[in-house]
Formats: sequence, C-alpha cells, structure tokens
Amino acid sequence: MPLSEDPQILETANGFVSTLRSAFGHTTNEFRPAHAKGHLLTGTFTPTSFASALSSAPHFNTSSVPITVRFSSSTGFPQIPDTDVNANPRGIAVRFHLADVGGKRQHTDIVAHSTKFFPTRTGAEFLEFLQAAGGPNAEKAVPEFLGRHPETARFLQDPKPSPVSFATEKYFGVNAFRFLKDGKVTILRYRIVPAAVEEHLDAEALKSKSSTYLFDEVPERLQAGPIEFKLLAQIAEEGDLTDNATVIWPEEREIVELGRLMVERTLSEEESRAKQKQIIFDPIPRVEGVEASDDPLLEVRASIYLISGKQRRADKGGDAVDADPKKAVKAVKAAA
Repeated sequence: MPLSEDPQILETANGFVSTLRSAFGHTTNEFRPAHAKGHLLTGTFTPTSFASALSSAPHFNTSSVPITVRFSSSTGFPQIPDTDVNANPRGIAVRFHLADVGGKRQHTDIVAHSTKFFPTRTGAEFLEFLQAAGGPNAEKAVPEFLGRHPETARFLQDPKPSPVSFATEKYFGVNAFRFLKDGKVTILRYRIVPAAVEEHLDAEALKSKSSTYLFDEVPERLQAGPIEFKLLAQIAEEGDLTDNATVIWPEEREIVELGRLMVERTLSEEESRAKQKQIIFDPIPRVEGVEASDDPLLEVRASIYLISGKQRRADKGGDAVDADPKKAVKAVKAAA
C-alpha cells in the first residue's frame, strides 16, 4: 500500500489525521482517528457467478476466500457508548485474504458505512469543514461552510437511527469502482446488506440498552450461527457521476449480488485490540480486475488510512483519554 506522492494529498491527509486526533483528545496513537471504537471478526466470502462475469479479481473467481471484518462506531472516541447518537453512522470494513504471491500476502478491502451520503466531494473540503467545526469561531464558520456545501448539510441531517445489531444494519460504499473482465468495464458502488431483517431502535428503546449493547450482542448472535450479509453492487449507467461521492445515483439503477459474507467468529478482546493496531484497511482495491474510479477522495482516504495506521503500529501503548463527545460535536449539531 504505497503512500501518495502528491504533496497536496499528503498535506491534506496529515492535516486530517492531526485535526481529528486533537478534536477527540487522543493522548495515544493506538486508536483510529475516526471510527476508533471497533472489533474484529473472521469469516468467509463466497462469490456469485455474476461477480465472476463482471471481474477477473481472484476473490470473485474462486469458490471462497477467508475474510476479516471490522464493525465500528463513528467518532474518534474509543469508548463512545453504543447508545450515543453520535456513534452513527456505523462502519464495516472487509478484508479479503487472497492467495500468497511470491511469499507475500495478498489482500483487497471494502470500507462502507451506514448512510448512503458522504459529507464532501474532496478531502480538502472535508478538512476545511473539520477545522471550521473545531475552530474558535465554529458557531459562525460551520453555518457559513454549510451554506456553500449543501451536500454536507444533507449528510448531517440524514436520519441515522441506531441499529438493533451490526447484523441488522445496511452499509454503503462511498466511492465508485471499475470492474474489468475480458475487456468489458462495469462501474459500480458497493452495498452490504443483512441477510436478516434490517432493524433499528427508536429513541425510547435505545434508552434501555447498555453502553456496549452492539458489541456485546455480536458474540451472542454468533452462538446461533454465522452472521450473513449480501455483497451487492449498484451499477452505474451512462451519465452517472463517478468522481463525486456526494452525488447519489438513482435508486432504479440495477443492483446485483456479488456474493455472501459469512461472519463466523469474533476475536477475543485482547486479540482484536492487538490486530487492530496492525491492520490497515485500504479504500483503493489494488487487485487485478477491480480499479479505482476517478473519484479524488480515494487517494486522500488511502493516505489517511496509511498515515494513521503507521502511527498505530508505532504506538507504544498507554492510556487513551476520551474528550467529551457532546462538547466535540456541539457546534456541528447546532449548525445542522
């Protein structure tokens, strides 16, 4: 996973990481600057014949591959209560473990979250928004930014109810990708939907839940069998924008199933915490048969993940200190 050579992308990515770490009161680099609260699980992916017809990628052209899955909550607070509305949207990251090549481990990832919207078109705009929200004049700066960026206001105002379980939530890929097979190119966005019924909690039901209800529920659910998701793809048509994550394609676009994700085992808390320091998910596929689109967010997101991931790996541990989630998002919520 190479770091971008574009100095502007690197400046934005470094600024993004440092701004989030400051906003969330990190005194250690052990945790991710965003979606800090998370847990790792393992399982299996089985592709459909439709996937192999669209892409030559190895995980779409074999009977099955092992996967690592990370469920997560929003914000950079590693102890944010599962009942805090700021913990939405929830996240899912999936690593497909491919056959080793020349003794080197090969893999490709999908990263998605539980809203179809994204706040900005570029990384620089996202950083500008974060700096406005965390600055001394946030009460004026945030509304001014939102006035220029209605797409950001739409993301903030989109209802984000808390799920009954990570297993009953629907997740949307942020960026478009190009699938390639025998000279044919198909442009699509991922969706990950539960095989179980999609379920959320209303405000009253949420009050009765514990601060760790989502992460406690997963191992209990696994006792009855694997958690199953369908990996779907929404296929773009001519004229659909592929370089702007804030533009949603019409819902009537064709949606196809690429395969089944079977989450089979949860790691222990100790094992998950250790592995989360090491694993760096990559928004860019970097595998034959799947290419990045022309979306400018992709290089910035990949650089952010790599920079913060290297920080985690180098971190020597220590106590993580959470700032006040309500205080950190007060200006943004007020403006929204």
